[in-house]
Parts: sequence; structure tokens; C-alpha cells
Amino acid sequence: MNVLAIIGRAMLAMLAAIGRVTLFAVDTVSHLGRPPYYPREFGQALVQIGYFSLPVVGLTTIFTGGALALQIYAGGARFSAEAVVPQIVAIGMVRELGPVLVGLMIAARVTSSIAAEIATMKVTEQIDALITLSTNPAKYLTLPRVLAATVVMPFLVGVGDIIGIMGGYLVGVERLGFNAGTYLRNTIDFLEPLDVVSSLTKAAVFGFLAALMGCYFGMRSGRGAQGVGRATKNAVVAASVLILAANFVLTELFFSA
Repeated sequence: MNVLAIIGRAMLAMLAAIGRVTLFAVDTVSHLGRPPYYPREFGQALVQIGYFSLPVVGLTTIFTGGALALQIYAGGARFSAEAVVPQIVAIGMVRELGPVLVGLMIAARVTSSIAAEIATMKVTEQIDALITLSTNPAKYLTLPRVLAATVVMPFLVGVGDIIGIMGGYLVGVERLGFNAGTYLRNTIDFLEPLDVVSSLTKAAVFGFLAALMGCYFGMRSGRGAQGVGRATKNAVVAASVLILAANFVLTELFFSA
């Protein structure tokens, strides 16, 4: 019975956490169509999440694309199927690796930053000051960051997909001896519009989840330096797990047939 009680408490705690996050997300989205608006906060979030994330996105995807080409070539050589490198690199980067890797990089870079920033504001009572000044923290702090991440993530993933395919192209042409024109033609002919749509849809969902988790755990931070550290850690872990879970669900929706 003790084991069942432990399992029951864990399940109830998990359901309660899901409920709190859902209510937080609904409250955030509900402010979207109601003034006042804060375009300056939204613009700053766009720059911080989008522009300053480009270097880490580019480096991550180009090395992943190159490594993927090497692995596919080595595996395909066992079955005399080396020619499929361009096609598999393209579909692997666009459907899966591009959105997931960029999402995890954003979770590591942006979610942690948002959680630490908002948690610090809570510890130093800046959020209480906003409430005193009749400013809704959800509208001023949460909505601009969540909206900016949702809008800019498809652009980051699109850039990451292109750079990842370029990494595979460079390795394939310079290292594996593929013809440049044939490689590009196989890549373009193999990709379908649904692949690109699924990639960009995943990107928007991942951006929403990453920013939402940063804001949620930042708002619920405990007092002191330990509270800020715990909020940042929990935000990154939760965002990463939710991104991987959402990736499975979206892949099932798009490609189950």
C-alpha cells in the first residue's frame, strides 16, 4: 500500500503541475488581443531570442549535417547504398534534427536566460513593483517573450535546416566525392512541401514551449540565490522534455500515414 500511495502522490503532483502550466499558458495567450501592448519589450525579445541565437544555431546544425552525411555514407556502404546520402541528410535535417536541435539549443540558451531574469526580478521585488504600478506582469514580461519566441523560431529553424544541409553538402562533395550538381538536385527533388511545413510548425511550437517554461518557472521562483538557480534548472529541464515530447506528437500527426 505504501508503494501505491507513493505512485498516487506522484501522479497527483504531476497532474497538478500540468494544470498549473495549462492555466498559465491560457492566461498568457488571453492577453494577446487586449491592450495595452509593449512593442519595445517584444522587439527586444525578438533580438535576444532570434538574432543572438544565430551563431549557436549555425554551428550546431552545420556540424550535425556534416556528421550525418558521414554516418549515412558509412552505413550505406554496407548495403551499396552510398548514393542516398543527399536525400537522407535533407529529410533528416528538415523533418527531425533541425527543429529538435534548434529547439534544444534555444531551451539551453533562451529558456535559462528568461527564467533567471524573471526569477531575479521576483527576488528583488521588481515584479511586486510592476503590480503596484498597475502593470500586469503576464502582459509585460511573459507575453512579449512567448510571442517573440513563437514568431522567430521558424526563421531560426529554417536557417538551421539550410545550414545543416549545407554541412552535409560540403562533406559529401569535398570528403566523399559526390558531384556538386547531382547532390543539390537530389536534395531539392527529394524534399516535399509537407517536410518544410512540418519543420516550421514544430519550430513555432518549440519556441512557444521554451519561452513559456522560462516565464513559468521564473514567476514561481523561490526566494534567494537558490530559488533562482532551481527555477533556471527546472525551466531548462521542463522545456527540453516538453520539446522532445511535442516532437513525437507532431511527427505522429504529420507522418503517421
